[in-house]
Amino acid sequence: MPANAVDYAADETKAAVTEGAAKLSKEAQRTFAEATKRIEAAVQEGVEQLRAQSRAYADTAGQQIDQAQQYVTERVKERPLAATGAALGVGVLIGLLLSAGRR
Repeated sequence: MPANAVDYAADETKAAVTEGAAKLSKEAQRTFAEATKRIEAAVQEGVEQLRAQSRAYADTAGQQIDQAQQYVTERVKERPLAATGAALGVGVLIGLLLSAGRR
């Protein structure tokens, strides 16, 4: 009988350990699934905020470019010869810099 009692106790212990491990595994899977959902939601929220901010920055940059273009156009219309001379000077400088790099 002691051998059977020992076998019975071993079987009971093995069953309890297996059952405990299965419960822990299920709990871990559930916890990981919940954490995954929370992380996905946080990332999605961050992406939406980034999109909204980049749209605002793009709109602001577009407005500033339009203002700069309008300013330059007005100045060229006020002084066409000075603007032509400045453009010619910039062109010559760029040409000299590019040709100096080839030597």
